[in-house]
Amino acid sequence: MQDFFICPTCGNNDLNKIGVRNGQKYCRACLPFQGQNAPKITNIPLHIPITLSYELTTEQRRIAEEINANYINKQNSLVYAVCGAGKTELVYLAMQTALARGHQIGFTVPRREVVIELAMRIKKTFPQARVISVFGDHHDALTGNIIVLTTHQLFRYEDYFDLLIFEEIDAFPYVGDLVLESFFKRSVKGVYVLLSATPSTKLLKEFPKVGKVLTLFTRFHNHKIPVPIVKRGFLLFNFMLLLKHLESFIKRKKPVLIFVPTIRLANLIYKLLRIDYKNGNVVHSKVKDNSAIIDDFKKGHYAYLVTTTVLERGVTIKGLQVIIYGADHAVYDTASLVQISGRVGRKKEESDGEVIFIVTKKNAAIKAAISDIEEKNAYLQSVLQRKAT
Repeated sequence: MQDFFICPTCGNNDLNKIGVRNGQKYCRACLPFQGQNAPKITNIPLHIPITLSYELTTEQRRIAEEINANYINKQNSLVYAVCGAGKTELVYLAMQTALARGHQIGFTVPRREVVIELAMRIKKTFPQARVISVFGDHHDALTGNIIVLTTHQLFRYEDYFDLLIFEEIDAFPYVGDLVLESFFKRSVKGVYVLLSATPSTKLLKEFPKVGKVLTLFTRFHNHKIPVPIVKRGFLLFNFMLLLKHLESFIKRKKPVLIFVPTIRLANLIYKLLRIDYKNGNVVHSKVKDNSAIIDDFKKGHYAYLVTTTVLERGVTIKGLQVIIYGADHAVYDTASLVQISGRVGRKKEESDGEVIFIVTKKNAAIKAAISDIEEKNAYLQSVLQRKAT
């Protein structure tokens, strides 16, 4: 009979992922997560105003106050809010309360690109606080009033955060990764807040056992989420559809994200597009200067970007249009299609736009994504009608 072993770091008990070195057992599941752990520090209470250039809507304020009350009462929150609802802004009040109490705040997301942008936004909101970002090789500083980090880096923070906010809980690579889930659970000392536009049915059903579910199905500007338009064809015809829509957006001077399912296809599509459309670029996990390219795109230096799902979340650009080439590919589930569609119309000044699905067939994920968006839009319409009466 084999000895039972539970990894003290990640909780792994799968014997297939347990090794033996010099007679001692070790865990191969979390072996890649080695490095300096963050020292425990005592933060000085900071009474800092929330610096925003706009006012929250009535619905946003209601959710923000509920999250704050839950935090004060040591209760967890799951915020189920549509893309473009302003989820980050909903937690600022609780963060303000935590700062005033000298509590340690963490804000975690699965992807480094989002960490970089979030840290900048939070620093503008709380300029007097020490806001640091931790991801990949960027971990020279590990302590601060507010730590913005990838979920991988949570291994450095055992029993650490009084308030831990987790955005994009349904995103790759976190979802389904038991090691990362363990790092999240062991890093929470106090209360956590989960933020998602596409939480799983399982999470929505089980969360009331550990906290409160709060819903916000209206965008902050009270405009509808663009409903995807499905274009069907085959091979060369589909590429011609891509060219047609890209040319239309460029003529209208609208920035375009072209999503494709694989890195190989991303490189190929970009190689073909740049023959006639020079002012573009490509981003995916193998591109080293992703952050610089994305930043240049936001500044208007590129008319379009060809991308994989690395830009599925965390992107807000005025006037953005989206094309998903091969939206019926297995890499796109309902949640990812909803998230990508939610990139469009996020700015109040340009709250509309187009989402084009180019496919060979309209599969179940596409139908479910469109249905989900239409349901949220119908809810918004009912809210607006009630307000009008």
